[in-house]
Amino acid sequence: MSIAEIPRKMTAEEFLALPDDGVERWLIRGELRENAESDMNRRNPDHSRTMFNVSRIIGSWLAKQTGARGTAYTGDVSFKLRRDSVSLVGIDVAYVSPELRATTPKGSKVVDGVPILAVEILSPSDTHSDVTEKVQEYLDVGVALVWVIDPDFETVGVYRPDAEPAFFNKQQELTGEPHLPGFRARVADLFE
Repeated sequence: MSIAEIPRKMTAEEFLALPDDGVERWLIRGELRENAESDMNRRNPDHSRTMFNVSRIIGSWLAKQTGARGTAYTGDVSFKLRRDSVSLVGIDVAYVSPELRATTPKGSKVVDGVPILAVEILSPSDTHSDVTEKVQEYLDVGVALVWVIDPDFETVGVYRPDAEPAFFNKQQELTGEPHLPGFRARVADLFE
């Protein structure tokens, strides 16, 4: 991944005004990050299939929930994670609380708040340092559950602010307790 060598400070408004030119961009604490090779995950069938499967499985779980429900987003939806020093990131798949869902008006360019679940699906253009920075930012702002999914090795890394990372392979089951009550899925189902 080619990250801008010198971090460039930017406001949310400046960031949102950047052209849609195929370059993946995100802000971490007000600093611009760029991935000029980001078109690779648009052409990567494994990434795309995994994103579909994760979205389908979360959607099925969500449909079974009673009472007030949050919502799931997919496709690199932009989240504004901080107010003081802006962090705007595109998350592959995210689940938000009913409260955040209610405060996100139809037609918004960003979701202004922190999701309960953030899912990052690795693609060929991702670097270890970029993924690590995103996961740490998610945890720092209060994302309760972060899944880093590797379609090549068919594994899931689970990160929580209050626990050591845990790793699951396709012979195991993934749960979301207590943040996704009743959520259970075979890891293998994420990749089929």
